Amino acid sequence: MVEHRASKKGRKERSRGIGKATTCSNEIMEDEIWKEFPEDLFEAVLARVPIAMVFRFRSVCRKWNSLVSCESFSQQCAQVKHAKPWFYTITNENFHMGSMYDPSLNKWHHPSVPNERIMSPVASAGGLICLHDDDHIRFYVYNPLTRSCKELPASEGDYQVFDSANNSWIRPGSMPQSVKLPLALKFSTSRAVLVEGTLYFMRSDPDGLLSYEVDTGMWRQYVVPNPHMGLSCQALAERGGRIMLVGLLTEGAASCVYIWELQMKTLLWKEVDRMPNVWSLELYGKKNVRMSCLGDKALLMLSLRANHMSRLFTYDLSTQEWLKLPGCVLPTTRTRKTQWIALGTAFHACLTAIP
Repeated sequence: MVEHRASKKGRKERSRGIGKATTCSNEIMEDEIWKEFPEDLFEAVLARVPIAMVFRFRSVCRKWNSLVSCESFSQQCAQVKHAKPWFYTITNENFHMGSMYDPSLNKWHHPSVPNERIMSPVASAGGLICLHDDDHIRFYVYNPLTRSCKELPASEGDYQVFDSANNSWIRPGSMPQSVKLPLALKFSTSRAVLVEGTLYFMRSDPDGLLSYEVDTGMWRQYVVPNPHMGLSCQALAERGGRIMLVGLLTEGAASCVYIWELQMKTLLWKEVDRMPNVWSLELYGKKNVRMSCLGDKALLMLSLRANHMSRLFTYDLSTQEWLKLPGCVLPTTRTRKTQWIALGTAFHACLTAIP
């Protein structure tokens, strides 16, 4: 499988990196050396290999198969922070099967959802994903790697905060009169982002942001004009404590994804990056181009679709690197049609996370 990247690194630098990886992969492990490997270090080593490989290793013996439920292995995993998140997604043609993208292997996995209801991903934390069903009342916490799931108590009211320690919902306060009601939050296109203990939501009428401080329960609203009149699809993101905006801009026959940063002093958006021209040209002349954006920190996944076309990309907010992804094809369909991503969230995959 060939990866297509767009970055500022030179071709020689990339070639040197590929050469090093090839050399390491051809090394032979000597039995006389590795048979004396200390038993107490096995868990430390396994906690640092790609998660997909751990599943393969579980078939080696009973001891390795039981690692997922082992407390010492869980502690080892807690010390390891994987650089890039995974993505858990729901595609346009199958709301009853999840699709997970593993950036370390550049590969899609297709776990089954906990039950037959439509399970839409809302957010993630600690290796777990929060899902809700089609009536938006029942919420679930789910580990897609182990397929373990827990239903949360029913939620009622305008807005509530779930306390995982007490397994209950609390209502920390009321909405201040300064916030215009009813709220027109753009949940369908943009999830909330957490920046230094404050949640930010996109809203319309008026266009701008709504913020909620988790510790104090204080709400604020900011009137922020859109960066461009031709902006059709947009989503919030975060980079280094700064609020970012990812948007699809269409002008005439041309469409392109732009990245803006919010200037807090002026409450105006400043362009900081845009999709490479080679991929923007693939959208030229396409009608009804739409974008879905997943993730909010470090790594974003962009699903671009138009009539008879679907493309997937990731964007690294810190390195400003664009990567074209392999298409997501469901194993249950007869055709090899590439799916576009309807819903999803980024999450840090963890084998030992318990709902």
